Amino acid sequence: MFPANSVQHNRPVRFYFRQEICQIIPSHTTQTVLQFLRESCRATGTKEGCGEGDCGACTVVIGKLDEQNQLHLEAVNACIQFLPTLDGCALFTIEDLQNLSDDLHPIQHAMITAHGSQCGFCTPGIIMSLWAMYENSASCSNEEQILDALSGNLCRCTGYRPIIDAVKLAYESPRVKFDKAKIIDALQSLQALPSLALMIKDQQFFIPKTLEALAELYKTYPNARLLSGSTDIGLWVTKQHRQLDNLIFINHIPGLKTINNTADYVEIGAGVSLQDAFTALIAQNSGWQELARRFASKQIKNAGTLGGNIANGSPIGDSMPALIAQSAKLVLRCGEQVRKLALDEFYIAYQKNALQPSEFITAIQVPNHQNLPDELSYFATYKVAKRFDADISAVCGAYFVKLDKQNKVSEIRIVYGGMAEIPKRAKHLEAALHNQEWLEANIDNALSKIEQDFSPLTDGRASAHYRLLVAKNLLKRFYFESQVIDGTTNEPKLIRLTQIA
Repeated sequence: MFPANSVQHNRPVRFYFRQEICQIIPSHTTQTVLQFLRESCRATGTKEGCGEGDCGACTVVIGKLDEQNQLHLEAVNACIQFLPTLDGCALFTIEDLQNLSDDLHPIQHAMITAHGSQCGFCTPGIIMSLWAMYENSASCSNEEQILDALSGNLCRCTGYRPIIDAVKLAYESPRVKFDKAKIIDALQSLQALPSLALMIKDQQFFIPKTLEALAELYKTYPNARLLSGSTDIGLWVTKQHRQLDNLIFINHIPGLKTINNTADYVEIGAGVSLQDAFTALIAQNSGWQELARRFASKQIKNAGTLGGNIANGSPIGDSMPALIAQSAKLVLRCGEQVRKLALDEFYIAYQKNALQPSEFITAIQVPNHQNLPDELSYFATYKVAKRFDADISAVCGAYFVKLDKQNKVSEIRIVYGGMAEIPKRAKHLEAALHNQEWLEANIDNALSKIEQDFSPLTDGRASAHYRLLVAKNLLKRFYFESQVIDGTTNEPKLIRLTQIA
């Protein structure tokens, strides 16, 4: 399972907390960080609101070392983060801010001065989200940066204008020095720890540190659940009250957390956070920008992974339509065997995919689409939901088209989420447009084909009629945006309707 000298069974979970290395045996393997704080530590500044990672009242900050051994801080939801996942990390809560200076932190001062709090229930989580931003970014250049940091924090009393004003005020105030040296030293010492294997009340929790150990472990426990950000599995525990007997936490494996750029594609490790994955994808193609901003909250993007979003296979998972539209491939591993599979072929039916027993995703390869001198290609993806931030899609559409020198469609992929039981291509619609001139009239003539591709459901988010109408209109939007060309880059200058839902 593990090399004999590389694993320690039932050793305490060790992490940096309250200015020292803390050693904890969880009460159960799925004990959440929030339960640990409120019930074991009586640290009640961290609140429980929704219990599913939506409201942000439970926001804490996790510290990790990056590739340069520098401390990077990430706001996450304590209500769905399992305590054993903190092994080797640092944990900061609202109570820790008082240790940074003899007075209130500048963010706390600013929230008082700008009247950014009323009932106060959401305030600790908001301050922790803003503290992570404050420490990771020396300057605050625009409100969009603030709104992104606050995308996972709901406030029902104050409204966000005073909170935004408070952030600006905090950045104008003298900065408080945050001494990271002691924390970095502690985390470096924790990195040398052997892999963790917990057994508590017939539940097992493994933390392998290499791909080889993961492959061997998954062969031994083929029914185990692979866990990374717990942004989905966490809800199985907090909302569905499921008992998870065997969990394999894969977020400490360097081989799953790399991003490699080649001449042909960008390869993103399955364990790369959604935040970092979207940064890499936007650098490859600006068509990702709108979806990346609207995809989940900052806390969820910090914890969740691109590989997890794909493996979860939700019909409303927003990354998959865009990846399928770009002809992405998955790198899969089972034991020592490695194969590649087009993402378009990965989903078989609702909650059913093409993974073999003990097989897992190691990376996602997204092609760099190269145009010949007389070719043009366009890519964009759009999300339609009731709210701008942290909402489930009614429809998510992704589009890729390549045009030849006669303005005819030589290649096209149209993919939707929220329209079927899996993310799915509109193949009848694609066929109707293939080899046709890229003209509005031809698109109008082909739009009815979408009803041969999809029979969407009516549910609480949207009616079937609405979904079909939106799917058609998003294709029209893609066409109109493709007509505004930057002559330098041959990319569309996208006409953005800011924060449209």
